[in-house]
Amino acid sequence: MSERPTSAWLHIALANQSLTLMTGDAAVRRWSVSTAARGAGEQMGSYQTPRGWHRIRALIGGMAPVGAVFVGRRWTGERYTAALGQRHPERDWILSRILWLCGSEVGTNRLGAVDTQRRYIYIHGTPDEVPLGIPGSKGCVRMHNADVIELFDHCHPGMPVWITEEAG
Repeated sequence: MSERPTSAWLHIALANQSLTLMTGDAAVRRWSVSTAARGAGEQMGSYQTPRGWHRIRALIGGMAPVGAVFVGRRWTGERYTAALGQRHPERDWILSRILWLCGSEVGTNRLGAVDTQRRYIYIHGTPDEVPLGIPGSKGCVRMHNADVIELFDHCHPGMPVWITEEAG
């Protein structure tokens, strides 16, 4: 996709750690996010956030409660609390909702060693005490729980997502 869509789409700007819901060229709503601590990159195993045009492959967790803990895209039955976080400091928390991304650009973020979907790159909830506005993830786009739930309700499978290093 070389042109911006005329319908709803998402713009993730790595430079200012923001996610913006767009309709055509108009910004509808903007949220603070946290992308990869290791910066931008597409390679499998890089723990970087992939750039370029993507689409939402699947929306997961629509009926789950706030703070629902997901492992392998399945709700574990747990709900995140600070106490749970302290008991498991090694876990990379995926909470509340998952928007699973799929690359749209063959050779850039789709297929082979650069496949966003096979890298399991998501937009997902994170504990609310995790700071946003600074890179800190393992490649995914983290949002606070209320924010990812709000965003989820505006999205659909196939919705375009543009991830860029420029400010949004």
